[in-house]
Amino acid sequence: MNQFTFYNPVKLVFGKESLEQLNDMVKAYSNGHKVLLTYGGGSIKKTGLYDEVMEKLSGFEVFELAGIEPNPRVETVRKGVEIVKAHDIDFIVAVGGGSVIDGTKLIAAASKYDGDAWDIVTRKAQVNDAVPFGTVLTLSATGSEMNSGSVITNWETNEKLGWGSPLVFPKFSLLNPEVLYTLPEHQTVNGIIDSMSHLLEQYFNEADNTEVQDQMISGVLKTVMKTGPIAVKEPENYEARETLMLSSTVALNGFLRLGYVGDWATHNLEHAVSAVYDIAHGAGLAILFPEWMRYVSKQSPARFVKFAEDVFNVEASLSDEEKINYAIDELQNFWTSLGAKQKLSDYGVKAEDLEVFADKTLIYGPFGNFYKLQREDILAIYKAAL
Repeated sequence: MNQFTFYNPVKLVFGKESLEQLNDMVKAYSNGHKVLLTYGGGSIKKTGLYDEVMEKLSGFEVFELAGIEPNPRVETVRKGVEIVKAHDIDFIVAVGGGSVIDGTKLIAAASKYDGDAWDIVTRKAQVNDAVPFGTVLTLSATGSEMNSGSVITNWETNEKLGWGSPLVFPKFSLLNPEVLYTLPEHQTVNGIIDSMSHLLEQYFNEADNTEVQDQMISGVLKTVMKTGPIAVKEPENYEARETLMLSSTVALNGFLRLGYVGDWATHNLEHAVSAVYDIAHGAGLAILFPEWMRYVSKQSPARFVKFAEDVFNVEASLSDEEKINYAIDELQNFWTSLGAKQKLSDYGVKAEDLEVFADKTLIYGPFGNFYKLQREDILAIYKAAL
């Protein structure tokens, strides 16, 4: 592995009574009494969580930004920035899943910038300050509640890009597994796939001597595969929800990739698709990840053999090729058993879209840290996934 420094300043409060600490947390990290509450399509009002949050924010003047999309759009972020600047907001509370939190991160950063929020995403502007914020998590998937990354969509230009800054770590995140009971099944499934994909992106890395990280990642992967179907069938199974919630947070809080970056090519491939077609991130990953694995395993098989052994305990008598094929098929079959689709065409994607997708992925040049994808590689993976 490479030399590393691990830093994660997020205060994580996990458990049934976590929301009880919201008022004290906001007081601890804010300098005033004006709070912006950000959330998505309104499900928190149906479940009663909105009322609970508002009760806990008594004593603060609360402004609201509702309607942050599943693929958070810069247009909505701009509305949030306007509210923060117009009312001199001191603190932001994001109530939602990764999309709400990702959008809130950009609101926090762009509110301290004189230009357009999209400049930050496209790296034209550097983040020098941010409004402090905390999160109340309602969906276990992205891990955004304990990291400094964000993905934002520009629907006008059909771009979906990742960005990040140490200044947009949440100050705190409150996680109550009971909040997940009312999730629609497809959101639970996409969350499982998303968190597993984060683990896979980190398993396929460019470093040597990562056995500690390999075994941590393998352990979490196997735990999610064991627990995920239980949560789908029994939405109010507390132990299953608790396990999945912690797994998705750990999957992308930086601790599992100490000393390396991971690959992340498949996320780039998916972002290009959902920038054009409004597909859920997990749904796109379920299609693209197995095809990336099939393609790259032919170029660099050794790591995939180890993956098959670590995660799927393949029989030693099998050939390397058989081990690899078995593991990839088992992974895809698991996602399919949860209800995931296997082809991009199931979402209306057409062959003529693939060149457009490839153009979008290459905005910063060839990508992938484990295996660098060139244009021909990208198109081959997209065609296999179509």
